[in-house]
Amino acid sequence: MARHLITSALPYINGIKHLGNMVGSMLPADVYSRYLRQRGHDVLYICATDEHGTPAELAAKEAGLSVAEFCAQAHDAQKAVYDGFELSFDYFGRSSSVQNREITQHFARRLQENGFIEERAIRQVYSPVDGRFLPDRYVEGTCPHCGYDKARGDQCENCTRVLDPTDLIEPRSAISGSTELEVRETKHLFLLQSNLQHEVEAWVCEHEEEWPQLASSIARKWLTEGLHDRAITRDLDWGVPVPADTWPELAAEGKVFYVWFDAPIEYIGATKEWSDLDPANRDYKSWWYEAEDVRYTQFMAKDNVPFHTVMFPATELATREPWKKVDYVKAFNWLTYYGGKFSTSQKRGVFTDQALEILPADFWRYFLIANAPESDDSSFTWEHFAATVNKDLGGTLGNFVNRVLTFSRKKFGDEVPAGSPAGEVEAKLGEQIAELLAEYEGHMESLQYRKAAAALRALWSAGNAYLDEKAPWLEVKTDLEGAALTLRTAMNLIHLYSVVSEPFIPASARAMRSSFELAGDTATWITPEQARSLDAVPAGTPFTVPPVLFARVTEEDLESYRERFGGSEAG
Repeated sequence: MARHLITSALPYINGIKHLGNMVGSMLPADVYSRYLRQRGHDVLYICATDEHGTPAELAAKEAGLSVAEFCAQAHDAQKAVYDGFELSFDYFGRSSSVQNREITQHFARRLQENGFIEERAIRQVYSPVDGRFLPDRYVEGTCPHCGYDKARGDQCENCTRVLDPTDLIEPRSAISGSTELEVRETKHLFLLQSNLQHEVEAWVCEHEEEWPQLASSIARKWLTEGLHDRAITRDLDWGVPVPADTWPELAAEGKVFYVWFDAPIEYIGATKEWSDLDPANRDYKSWWYEAEDVRYTQFMAKDNVPFHTVMFPATELATREPWKKVDYVKAFNWLTYYGGKFSTSQKRGVFTDQALEILPADFWRYFLIANAPESDDSSFTWEHFAATVNKDLGGTLGNFVNRVLTFSRKKFGDEVPAGSPAGEVEAKLGEQIAELLAEYEGHMESLQYRKAAAALRALWSAGNAYLDEKAPWLEVKTDLEGAALTLRTAMNLIHLYSVVSEPFIPASARAMRSSFELAGDTATWITPEQARSLDAVPAGTPFTVPPVLFARVTEEDLESYRERFGGSEAG
C-alpha cells in the first residue's frame, strides 16, 4: 500500500473560521484521509495554525495579550472546533513552533548558499500615524486590475492578482485608516524567483496535466506572467527571526521572515513536531526528504494556489535538497453565503463554532462535501441546506435505518432474522450495490467529491428501492420467511452503509455500526466483491434500534437561523 502525505492549507490564527474555509481545505482532506486509512493505506494528515504576521499582532493587542499568549489560546480554540467536526489530523501543529523556526532558517541559509537570496534596499510604505512600516497586507486600497476597493497590498482577494502596496489606488493604513502614508527606505531579503522561472515551469509541466483545471490554470497564469523576485522578510516583532549567523545586520534590526515564506514550510515543521513526540517510532524526514514512495496531496482554496504551485515549489527547488514536493493539488472555488462572500473580518455567514452549536457535525460535513465548490463557486442558503440534509440524511438514510430495525424488532425480536435463502431480487440488488460501490470508490480515488456524494446517496437509495419492491410490511402477512430475508438483507445494507459512509458522516456511521453486536467486526472497508453477497451480518446477530440519526430541520429552525445569521432566498 502507498504512503500518503496529506496537508490542508493552514488556517490563520486570527479568529474562528467560517464554513467556506472548512470546505475549502480541511474537510475534504479529512474525508480523503479517512477513506485512504479505511482502504489500508499508510496516511499522515498534517495541518497547523498559521500564526505569524501583523494580524496576529493586532488581534493580540486588541485582546490585551502578548502575541504568544494570544496565539496559544487561539490555537486551542480552533483545535476544539476541528475536534468537534471530527477532523482526523494525525497532528495539528503551530507555525510558531521551534521546529518550524529551525527548518525555515535552514531553508533560508540554503537559499543564500545557492545564490537565490539577495539583500536589497527598498522603499516601503510607512505610516507616521501608526509609527511603523506597514506590511503589505496592512495597506489597503483599490485594485488596479479589477477595481475591488478592499484589496490588500499583497494580493487582491477578488481577482487573486498578487500586488505590491504601491500598486494600490488611494492606499490607506488598514490599522488606522490614515491616508497620510510615506515611502521610506528599509533593507529586506528577496527570493530570486526570476532565476527559478524555468525550473518551476518544468516542474509544473510534469504535474499540471494530473491536477484539476482550477489549480493548473492558476499556476500557468503565474508562469505566463513571469515569476518576480519577492521580498521574504518583514519589519515585525512576531515571526521567524532572520538568523544572525547569516544576516547579522538584519537580525539586529529585528527582521523576521514573511509569513508566506514560513507558512508552507510549517507542513514540514508540523511533521517534525509530530515526529519529536515519539522519535523512536517516527521520522519526519521519511515523509519529506528523499521520500520517493510518498504521494503528497495538498488541499486549498483557489486564493492559496499560487503559493503552493509556484512559490513553495520554487523555495524547495532552490534548496538543492530532495524535499518532497506536491504530487496533486486539490483546489476549490469559494463557497458563498447567499451569493456574497463569507468573511471573517465582516462577520458574514456561518462560522464553524456557531455551526456546531446548532446542529451535529455530520449535517455540516455531508452538506458541504455534497456541494463542494469544485468546478465553480457554490452558494450556501439555509433553504438548500435544509432540503439537502432532510432529504438525503433524514429521508433516505436515517429513515431506512429506523424503519428496518424498528419493524424487524417488532416482528422478529432483537436478533437478525434468518428467513429464506437469498433469491433473484437479492442477487440483482447485490450486483447493483457492487456497481455503485465501485463507482463511489472511483470518485473518492479521483477526489471528485460531488460525484462521490452522489454515488453514496445512490447506495442509500438502492436500499429504499429494494425495501419498497419487497414491501416486508405486506410480505410478513403471507410469507414470513420471505419477510425475514428482506429484513436480514436490509440490515446487511445498514452495516455496509455504516462502513462506507464513515468518511462523510463518522458519528452517524459509528451509531449505525454499533447497532449490531457483531463479534469480530473489524472490517475497515467492504469491497464491491464482498458487498455483492450482502452477508456480513448473519442471522442471529443481536441488534438495537439507535436513536433518530438525523432530526429534521424544521421551518421554525430555518426562521431562527435566518434571523441569527442573515440570509433570505432573495439574497
